[in-house]
Amino acid sequence: MALAEGRLVAFPTETVYGLGADATSTEAVAHIFRVKGRPPDHPLIVHTASAEGLDRFAVDVPDGAHRLARAFWPGPLTIIVNRRVEPTDAGPPVADETVGGRGTVGLRVPDHPLALELLAEFAAIGSGAVAAPSANRFGAVSPTTADHVVDDLSHLPAELLDRVGVIDGGPCPVGVESTIIDLTGPRPELLRPGGISVVELAAVLGEDVIDGRGGERRASGMLAAHYAPRAEVGLVPAAELASVLDNLASDAGADTGVIAPFAVHHRPSWHLPADAAGYARQLYSALREADRRGVSRLLVVAPSRGSMVEAVVDRLSKAAVGSSRRRQ
Repeated sequence: MALAEGRLVAFPTETVYGLGADATSTEAVAHIFRVKGRPPDHPLIVHTASAEGLDRFAVDVPDGAHRLARAFWPGPLTIIVNRRVEPTDAGPPVADETVGGRGTVGLRVPDHPLALELLAEFAAIGSGAVAAPSANRFGAVSPTTADHVVDDLSHLPAELLDRVGVIDGGPCPVGVESTIIDLTGPRPELLRPGGISVVELAAVLGEDVIDGRGGERRASGMLAAHYAPRAEVGLVPAAELASVLDNLASDAGADTGVIAPFAVHHRPSWHLPADAAGYARQLYSALREADRRGVSRLLVVAPSRGSMVEAVVDRLSKAAVGSSRRRQ
């Protein structure tokens, strides 16, 4: 099996395609950072086949983590807990490089049949822990199809590309990265919104979840600039879109694309679903298509209803910052 041999495997999850390696292998994890161009201090999320990974790869696991796992795993939720640093009878702990040298680890069980099959097979012959950030260049738009992965990896030199296999599981049904909650402090903290809402988390935990996104970088996706296409992204309120397009028509309208949760009389434009969950499912494909079409500027109207509004706005805000910094 490729993972047991220290190779990388890009595989589908319900959120996005991940670029996986044995989370207990320093050498294998190092290849993830080389392929992605990812800074080595950025911790990776560790995927396991079942909630048993909580006690296998973490210590002092709070009861809230087990309750969340029972409620939402398999599913788009990453739980940050204190990591185990000593080997057990079951095998070694995750490597320091996997967690960016931190004393915590983010764990999740993905809700995709191919991912679960891969993880179960690896658990039978290896560590069963797969470190897997999104399978794209660092800071760029995450892939939600196998074709996106192949396109993103096509630039790699042969010696790196030969170490990567790709499993095609079709389009990802959620379309944006997992919710991340940190349970290592005195109160549960949201570090990244995703497919599981704060309301759902609080209901299971029996207490409020505070917003921890403004603090130190403790998990994937906490940078202000991320998920960015080559096109410059600008968020526009729905009520202002028509006037903004009118102002651009004379000099830059033809080079401007629009993504909105309603039909727009402008070309090119992408009409995504009004509900945030449907919008999220199609968002990254639309951003990639805009780049493929050579659009240099994207006006984006976010959805206003649905449980995933916060997740979509988070990704769009970071895409706007990332695309802007690229032009500075």
